[in-house]
Amino acid sequence: MVCGKVLRMQSERVLRALRALANSSKAQQLQRFFKTGPGDYAEGDIFLGVVVPEIRTVAREFEMLSLSELRKLIASPIHEARFCALVILTHRFKKADSEAEAKRYFDFYMESLNRRRINNWDLIDVSAPTLGQFLLGEKNYLAKLRTMAASDDLWIRRAAILFTFASLRIGDTKPTLIISRALLRDEHELIHKAVGWALREVGKLSPNQLRDFLDKHGKTMSRTTLRYAIEKFSAAERKRWLEQTR
Repeated sequence: MVCGKVLRMQSERVLRALRALANSSKAQQLQRFFKTGPGDYAEGDIFLGVVVPEIRTVAREFEMLSLSELRKLIASPIHEARFCALVILTHRFKKADSEAEAKRYFDFYMESLNRRRINNWDLIDVSAPTLGQFLLGEKNYLAKLRTMAASDDLWIRRAAILFTFASLRIGDTKPTLIISRALLRDEHELIHKAVGWALREVGKLSPNQLRDFLDKHGKTMSRTTLRYAIEKFSAAERKRWLEQTR
């Protein structure tokens, strides 16, 4: 009975460990950086001021946290607690022994995303490129990504493009190009940046595929997306793309 109670209290121990590392000065900086003010995309998010390497250290200590305890942790109003939960989840997903186990982690992730527990760009970026691997074996992979890209929810749209990084890791650029095209007219800067980042990764694998995409869509994408996409080109080529897509 005592053992069961201890297991049920693991999420509380994680929170205590994170609070022990709190830094009020850093918390104020992070709340400004992550746009938590009135009307901002992360309005009301609470930061303790714990930096990522410290969060990862805590996550390693509690890497066997059960899904029920992870559910409590990811429901926390504290940003670092949700980040820690996602670091643990991605670690567990990578080590899953079966497709059924991987599916449990992916379903948990999607539940959390749909309930707006995963609600800032760093939370998406630390998790979606890994969890997206689950979709690679799904018959309706691209249809699911297209549906996510059409969502009214900013974080679901960002997850859609970050999920495609799993495809890029195996050399498949098609999903990234398809979802990038679907998001080109998105109005949010965080999507502009994510799409540009994804296209830059396409360019690392196949510079000519990126050039073809820019030939077709360079004039309709945001300048932010374009600048991110062409970062790895030479200075002379970057200048040409910026000039010819005005």
